Order: sequence, then C-alpha cells, then structure tokens
Amino acid sequence: MVRKETAMRLPPQHRGLEVKIPSFFRCPISLDVMRSPVSLCTGVTYDRASIQRWLDSGNTTCPATMLPLPSTDLVPNLTLRSLIAHWAASAAASSPTAANSSVSTRTSSPASLVRQIAASGGADPAPALRELAAYLSDDDVDDFEKNALVGAGRAAEAVASVLRRKSGDEPTTSVEAVEAAARVLAKIVASDGIDDANKKRVSAALAADAAASAASLARVMRRGSCLDARVDAARLAGFLLANAAADDARAAAAESPELVAELVRLIGPVDEKGTLDGAAVEAGLTCLAAICCCGGTSSPSPPPSRRAARAAAEAAVRHGAVGAAVRALRDTAEPRAAAMALRVLEAAAGCAEGRAALCERAEEAVGAVVGKMMKAGREGAEAAVAVLWAVCHRYRDRRAAEAAAAADGGLTRLLLLVQSGCSPAARQMAMELLKMYRVNAKSCLAGYDSKTTHIMPF
Repeated sequence: MVRKETAMRLPPQHRGLEVKIPSFFRCPISLDVMRSPVSLCTGVTYDRASIQRWLDSGNTTCPATMLPLPSTDLVPNLTLRSLIAHWAASAAASSPTAANSSVSTRTSSPASLVRQIAASGGADPAPALRELAAYLSDDDVDDFEKNALVGAGRAAEAVASVLRRKSGDEPTTSVEAVEAAARVLAKIVASDGIDDANKKRVSAALAADAAASAASLARVMRRGSCLDARVDAARLAGFLLANAAADDARAAAAESPELVAELVRLIGPVDEKGTLDGAAVEAGLTCLAAICCCGGTSSPSPPPSRRAARAAAEAAVRHGAVGAAVRALRDTAEPRAAAMALRVLEAAAGCAEGRAALCERAEEAVGAVVGKMMKAGREGAEAAVAVLWAVCHRYRDRRAAEAAAAADGGLTRLLLLVQSGCSPAARQMAMELLKMYRVNAKSCLAGYDSKTTHIMPF
C-alpha cells in the first residue's frame, strides 16, 4: 500500500494506485512523480516545472548536488518519461479503482477535431476547439500523444489559422471561437509535457500574420467571457513576441494599438474595490514589457524594431501604463511581476510623455521604484536604476530628484547595486545617481554598513 502522505502527493492520473512508486520516478525537488522529466548538465533529472521555478528564482546551482551550472539548458529525458508512462498504465490497469471506473468517451478523435478546425470554412469551429482544449487539459492523456497531435498532426497550425482570419471574416469567426482557439494554444505553450520544438510551432504559426494574430488576441482581451480568457490571450501574445523569429513580425504585433490598450487595462483593478489579480498583472506586464522594451533608455540610436517599441511605449503611456505599472509595483509581492513593471517604466522613461507622467507623480512613482530596486532580481534592479537615471540625472527633473533623495533606503540600495556585479552600464548610472546624495562619513555610517563604505565614489 502507498502511504497516505505519498498518495496525496501523486498527480491526479496516479492517485489511488496501490503500488510502490520507484524512487527514481520522483522529482528530487517536489518528490512528486515526474510528468516531464528533464536533465541538467550535472546529469540529475528533475520535473520541468520544479527545476524551472528553481532557475527562475535566480539560482545558479544544481539543487541536488549544489554544483555550479555552466549551462541551464534542460534536456528532455525521453527514456525516463516513457518508463513512467508505461508504469502508470500498467499500474492503473491492475488497480481495482481503475478497473471499476468508467472510461470517458469523446465524440471525436483529436485528429478529426483538428481536421474539422482546419476545414471549418463558414462553420463555427468553437465546439471542436473547446473539445480539443479539454483533450489537451486531460492529465490522463499521455504527453507523447499530445506531442504527436501538435507536431505531426499540425494542431498548432490549424488552430492558429482561426486567429489569423481577417476582420472581414469576423461574422463567421465568433468571439467564442477566437477565445477557444486562444485557450488551445495557451495550453500548448504552458504545458510542461509539450516539447519546445512543438511550442515553437505555435509562435511560427501566429507570426505568419502577426498583425491579424495580435488583433484577434486583443479582441479576446476586450470581449472575452472571463478573466482567465483574457489572461490566456495576454500570455499567448507575450509568447509570440518572445519567440517570433523575424523583426517585422514583432513590429507588427507591437504596433497594434488595440493590444497595447487591452494590456494596460488587464493590469488594472478587476473590481470596484481596486483589487489586482496576480495572474493578470504578471501576464499583462510581461507582454507589455516585451512590446515596449527593445532596449532601454540608455540604448544607442534605435533600429526599426526599437522605433516600433518606442511608438508602442508612447501608446502605452497614453493609455495610462505609468499609473498602472506604479500601482502594480506598489501592490505586488512577486519578483517577476515587479521586474516587468520596472521594465515598463524604463520604457516609459524613454519618451517625453512617459517622463512627464513619472515626474507628475514623482513621490509615489520614484518611491515605488526605489522600494522594489533590490526585490525584483537583477533585471528589475537594473531597470529601476535606468528609470531613476533617466528622470533624475539625464533630464534633471527637480521633483524626481527630490523624491529619490527622500526615498527611504535609496542610498543604501544604490551602494548595494554597485557592489552586486551588475552590468557596466547599470553601475555607471548608479554611480552618477549617488552624486545626488549629499553624504558625509557620519550619514553614510548611519545608513550603511561601515565594511562597504570603501566603494563610495567621493
């Protein structure tokens, strides 16, 4: 018999199995049976979701061996995944629970659903899309089958074609169908069991007509049936921007004013009380940062893709991105969301309208930036310095400089950043910002550890 605590940790498709679980089927981090085993360069295998969270948290060592990682590439362990799948199937077949349970039946095979979607023409593809989404969400379906459907079955291409239909086709492509198509593709790119090569099929299929894809995703975000649908659309747009191979595809998506406006709306309050939804804020900020941040305020002369990003940043500012990002920065506790909010503000500081919006509410905005400077990872810290440098040093706004000087812990955080191994550009900006603070030995010692005062530039 499986111990009670072990049974509670099993994924849904393995619960109720009265068998002994081989130890090497368990992820060393979560101790769950691995759904998508991947190996690090140290040779240790983990579940993809667990090790990805470890790496995203800024760790640079193997959690099992604590050895430094010269590479963070994750290599799928197909042999182990196949063994786990065969073990689960044989154990389930011999389990009384499985034997007595009823097997759900589908109205159509997944392959026939894909064919229906591809050949839908004037017919509404929404029912087939919803059934396909349910299939991809089913934990009892083997990942090999899902990968085969997305790869050889060309499911990604067929579903993306629904999103690429032009506005002239809108009467035959309902909001429900577009929302269901976005849900299917979002499940593909978010699934740990889908191979990276198959996920790239999604971005390639959307990038075939990035402008039409962006317009459809904005439509879902504007008229979707629920917040989850809007979040799926934002994540899918962010995936397109992060993975599109051609600059013109990125520019086409970045130049969608409807998409920018809906992303700003997504990171705002979801009710009359001003409540922010964590998933919506992170998805919206991540996509908005991908659109607006082709470089930073200190980047050299802009190439075409950077000009498109600046235009997108200006559009975002006009739709209230500065206020929304500052509110999210102040209220979020998630380092990833804070880093993305700081990147959006960095992009805003690169245009006159954005700087005006930042300086108009300097006390709140600058205080939020300083407060999250060392709480949003290296990416967020460098973006925070870029924002402060742009408004306080380069453009010398008095309100911003006074707010930065008055912000609690600003001097200490800048000194820490200079010591932290940041990029040369961020270090130079931090050193220039330090000159704003009129400090002497006593004030420095009062606010900072004396062991680190040797880094003072004056």
